[in-house]
Amino acid sequence: MARPDKYVGINNEINGGMTTIGKLIRDAWVFELLDEKETCEGWNLAGVDALLQKVNDEWDKYGCMVSRLPKDLAERHHKFHNESFQKAKKSGWSGEIETNDET
Repeated sequence: MARPDKYVGINNEINGGMTTIGKLIRDAWVFELLDEKETCEGWNLAGVDALLQKVNDEWDKYGCMVSRLPKDLAERHHKFHNESFQKAKKSGWSGEIETNDET
């Protein structure tokens, strides 16, 4: 099976968007690098990679820790990630896939 050359968009992802790219998009929303309505559907991998670099640059300013974010960014982080977490749980995601190798 060939690897897709375009991203499906956060709203079309498996596990309610609880993937590496889904987290990246939510973080881009937190830092206002993307409009909240941008799902990145149809983006090529180079576009996703460029966004990753921008998001990483923002996280570096805060030591890559949510606890170091200014209040407004921390609130945005909680909003976007908590909403996605709840949505994913309702769709059957449990987080087990992400932690299976930790035992």
